[in-house]
Amino acid sequence: MVKKVEELTKVTIRFAGDSGDGMQLTGSQFSDTTALTGKDLSTLPDYPAEIRAPAGTLYGVSGFQINFGSVEINTPGDQPDVLVAMNPAALKVNLKDLAKGSLIIVNTNAFDDKNLKLAHYDKNPLSDGSLSNFNVIEVPITTLTVNSLEGMELSMKEMTRSKNFFALGLMYWLYNKPMEPTIEWVHEKFKKNPQIAEANEKALKAGYYFGETAELFTTRYDIQPAKLEAGTYRNVMGNEALALGFVAASVQSGLPLFLGSYPITPASDILHELSKHKNFGVRTFQAEDEISGICSAIGASFGGALAITTTSGPGMALKTEAMGLAVMTELPLVIVNVQRGGPSTGLPTKTEQADLLQAMYGRNGEAPIPIIAASSPADCFYTSLEATRIAIKYMTPVIYLTDGYIANGSEPWKLPEIEKLPKIKVNFRTDPNGFEPYSRDEFLARPWVIPGTPGLEHRIGGLEKQHITGDISYDPDNHEFMVNLRTEKIKNIANELPLLEVYGEKEGDLLVVGWGGTFGAIRDAVNRVRAQGHKVSQAHLKYLYPFQKNLGEILHSFKKILIPELNLGQLATLIRSEYLIAPITLTKVQGLPFRASEIEEKILELIEGKKKD
Repeated sequence: MVKKVEELTKVTIRFAGDSGDGMQLTGSQFSDTTALTGKDLSTLPDYPAEIRAPAGTLYGVSGFQINFGSVEINTPGDQPDVLVAMNPAALKVNLKDLAKGSLIIVNTNAFDDKNLKLAHYDKNPLSDGSLSNFNVIEVPITTLTVNSLEGMELSMKEMTRSKNFFALGLMYWLYNKPMEPTIEWVHEKFKKNPQIAEANEKALKAGYYFGETAELFTTRYDIQPAKLEAGTYRNVMGNEALALGFVAASVQSGLPLFLGSYPITPASDILHELSKHKNFGVRTFQAEDEISGICSAIGASFGGALAITTTSGPGMALKTEAMGLAVMTELPLVIVNVQRGGPSTGLPTKTEQADLLQAMYGRNGEAPIPIIAASSPADCFYTSLEATRIAIKYMTPVIYLTDGYIANGSEPWKLPEIEKLPKIKVNFRTDPNGFEPYSRDEFLARPWVIPGTPGLEHRIGGLEKQHITGDISYDPDNHEFMVNLRTEKIKNIANELPLLEVYGEKEGDLLVVGWGGTFGAIRDAVNRVRAQGHKVSQAHLKYLYPFQKNLGEILHSFKKILIPELNLGQLATLIRSEYLIAPITLTKVQGLPFRASEIEEKILELIEGKKKD
């Protein structure tokens, strides 16, 4: 049967199944291959919160969404064009997100009475007509996988584990992608178990050639490479890019890198990634708790290292006293918070950006700390460099915010030219003449002294310091002076920050302001509305404290300000108090990122004065 080939500009695919079905691996391999073939892409892994959710249940469903194309891709896509559902629960959880006419590929072997009951289906949706608005392709994936492995000395359980590779091979055929990169990866991944590697390769090829020979498919699809800036690219996840950024910061500053961290979802991958780079002198310390993690990092900074600590959500709360210690000792330290749904344990595997006010105010006393936020997975690399630069230049801790969406998502990253990366200047005080531990340079930064330097002995600690000498002081006037001095130092950072840029008109009726991982959804929404002939602009903040110096001027140049946030309006609160304007908020706290369509709808409502039914 001759299969026609249809060319697309972009497509959104979601893989879904049990947490044990390998959907994250399937999605990541599909993403890596997509990147290798030159497409632009954005991904959204969606993990279940339960570590061992019962197989077949609704709350055990794991998903991975990828949006890729030959055009600019800023988000993982609003709605999947294709759903690969490995069981009834995966179908039920994800069906609500599909538009009419979407393609659904289902593993029919999983639609037995037991799994239908676990997914709370009274009738089999494959036969009751409830899916009549969709293009459903029924494939006995499990059976076909087992058949392809006939003759191998594997248990039934081991054979059925390869069914995700059958599904991956089928999608490779459907979207005209090569199998070779995945085959190479499989043999490297399972080199200690070559029989499993062979099984996965066979299942992958079986899925691919099933698409070629089965009469279920009449069309396959092709997408041309995206017109990306010339250079060498790789697919990168946010946590990975963040870790590599700190390795680069270590090299560019000449300082050994130390990470003191306690594992916590979704920040743990930073610890895992940095532990691989001992060849760069990186030292990773897995502490027994969050407090030990940050305190060990403060000690490393006192000893002259580039020190960082990483955490998520509730771990940030446990670090707050030690953050105050870093403020008082005025030592460079980067505190990474990969935000997740809260409060308390909250939604460990879901995204949110609701820790902004905690980063701003969540310490006792007047303890100002600069705040910086990454806007995409690839941007994490450069934000790591910038956070390091600020921390060292101003001798201050810096809070660096990402979120679960950025951390686990991926996109193409153009590898930087090493010689063009900024050098990070470090000045250790070595001259004992006239040394005072709390004297100041032109940036109000105190000197950084490595303990043991002759003639530069000094004390640090959490008690208030006397100006210049650093002696313990309980003098009321000195305390007020030092509080104001530390605040002035942080506010002065704004003097050297690049001016905020506006995408679109520089003044007008509506400006959409965002921060963090909302960048892509806002950009797509703004572009869609501009394509309809409306004038709307975008400004995205990387520096959240202090703000860039021209932010106030920009805000007052527009009649309306819209701020979409994955919280109940925290940036809006800060902007309202700082600039005395009343921004309009669009909030979402569902553990999921914004869809561009949600922001587009709000923009049109503000422009046209009509609310969509």
